[in-house]
Amino acid sequence: MGTLEGLLVVSLEQAVAAPFVSSRLADAGARVIKIERPEGDFARNYDDVVKGHSAYFVWLNRGKESIAMDLRQPSEISLLKSMLEKADVLIENFKTGSLQKIGLDLTEIRKANSRLITCSISGYGSQGEWAAMKAYDLLIQAETAIASITGSADAPGRVGVSIADIAAGMYSHSAVLEALIARGNGGRGRHIEVSLFDALADWMAVPLLWHDYGGRAPERVGLAHPSICPYGAFKTSDGKIILLSIQNEREWKRFCADILEDSDYSAKFPDNSSRVKNRKEVDDLVDQVIGRMPHAEVAARLKKAEIAYGTLNEVQDFSNHPVLRRTVISMAAAEIKIPAPPAIFNNNPTEFLGNVPELNQHGEEIRAEFAKTES
Repeated sequence: MGTLEGLLVVSLEQAVAAPFVSSRLADAGARVIKIERPEGDFARNYDDVVKGHSAYFVWLNRGKESIAMDLRQPSEISLLKSMLEKADVLIENFKTGSLQKIGLDLTEIRKANSRLITCSISGYGSQGEWAAMKAYDLLIQAETAIASITGSADAPGRVGVSIADIAAGMYSHSAVLEALIARGNGGRGRHIEVSLFDALADWMAVPLLWHDYGGRAPERVGLAHPSICPYGAFKTSDGKIILLSIQNEREWKRFCADILEDSDYSAKFPDNSSRVKNRKEVDDLVDQVIGRMPHAEVAARLKKAEIAYGTLNEVQDFSNHPVLRRTVISMAAAEIKIPAPPAIFNNNPTEFLGNVPELNQHGEEIRAEFAKTES
């Protein structure tokens, strides 16, 4: 039995952020009813790389029931309200103002069901002139300046996955769980708002503090760290890229003695601030030493010296990584392996998750169930 067994979640969702939240609630045992437009969640058609299905959709919609509804129809709104009378959580990431236009007022809905927790996910929040703006991941990465500190010194770059949507989904998930705990104490639900902008703004706290209090924003340094040295990527003699990180002065001394084979060098730049100010000299020396050794030797030396390191992998390498845990889901009878949920409870990793629904797969049963309570 899952932790959230017995909870009913209704999700007016599309794309990434809201489906992320509801998928994690489904993983924990909640019953999740995914309401889709008659043509389906547009994320179903992002691509067809996973045995004919979309990668994002497969990842984010396991364990749910699907019903297709045309919410422009009064009878469908009536059915939805019937669901919400029994629901514990409503999640939605429609365009700000869309629910009011179709006659769904969340405040009134919570009056009818005081235990209902509602969670609205938007691009820029529900207030002000930005509320009406369409928002997508790359645009939010640009607006929050993440793109300006990502990439090489020559050009900004996009983080290669949809971090704005995922971050908003993660914050929404934790907020829903907080609201469930609070409801358990006080018996009432609450409304939650999370925006993609606010989610990435929180992630940008350190660069923002650098700018506001340090007088300058971190520079783009590619596969290096703007405020720690040495911390970055170096090429080995066999052409592989290894990344290493020095976090304190004890490690720096060991690194100089065991890797650079020059114990006296640690005294030249004895602290991180001096190394950052002389980054080129330090990195050039590390690059020369690392460049004379094959990857296996560098890795063995770093491991023995207890210096943190990693290898710049391609996705193929990641796919074969010995630490990568996978779990199995299925869609249309096709078994699909995805990364396992990060949390492990009582030393029992998750091996199987719920199935990914076809469009309107459960529509008939859901209509029959909730039509009984229609007024």
